[in-house]
Amino acid sequence: MQALTVHRYGNPDAEPVVLVHGLTDAGTTWPDLVAHWGDRWDVYAPDLRGHGRSPHLTDDEVTNASEVHLADVVALVDALAEPVALIGHSLGGNLALRTALARPEKVWALVLEDPAKPPVGGPDPVFVAMTEDFLHSMRDVAGHPEHVERMLAETSWSRTEIEAWAACKPAVDLEYVRRGLTLGDAAWEELFNALTVPTLLVVPPVSDMAPSPELLHNPLVRTVVVPDSGHCVRRDQPGLYHQSVDEFLAEARRLRRGPDIAQ
Repeated sequence: MQALTVHRYGNPDAEPVVLVHGLTDAGTTWPDLVAHWGDRWDVYAPDLRGHGRSPHLTDDEVTNASEVHLADVVALVDALAEPVALIGHSLGGNLALRTALARPEKVWALVLEDPAKPPVGGPDPVFVAMTEDFLHSMRDVAGHPEHVERMLAETSWSRTEIEAWAACKPAVDLEYVRRGLTLGDAAWEELFNALTVPTLLVVPPVSDMAPSPELLHNPLVRTVVVPDSGHCVRRDQPGLYHQSVDEFLAEARRLRRGPDIAQ
């Protein structure tokens, strides 16, 4: 199996953080978060298989894409010498959650931005068709400036985020979108309740995918609802997202290191 492309940012001497992107994005679509952190962390951001510069899924892999993606993220985490802070959005949130369940000893903090809930009964054909149509509309690289200007007018996203978002769309494997949008176990809340690592769930006020609060019973899972945001919380409200994540990681880091014995 060919290796993933993994983008690296920040400070190679700092503690590692792994960023796992959402459907149709890539490891390059975290520019504002990467800039906000500067040299605070050693950041690894893979292009999931079928995205960015990573290989497409083979015909045998595409119908089992969720498990292939999970194995890729687990392998990346396993390959790093230290445990990581693991951060995922949407599809990447689903994979980050399942990676933390598979390798709790390799994850010291987990941040999930509106993670993608497994569809009951398989992928929604309407969603698949809409995603495929959207990607076809983004195939014309010459038309990207128009898409960028439209998104600047219609959203609160920064230009750097929009340009990165637009640039990766032509690389998405359409066959994966048509046949591979399964997301693993549909027992959603049970996955959160099984977590054994400190977890921050960052969600918009209205989400079709967030776990039901009344079904969450895990004291390690903290939920932050970010006002005036949608599915892409960090792009809609970057200041609130960065603040919530920074405070959570600082607290999880203190807990991991334990009390200062010098005090």
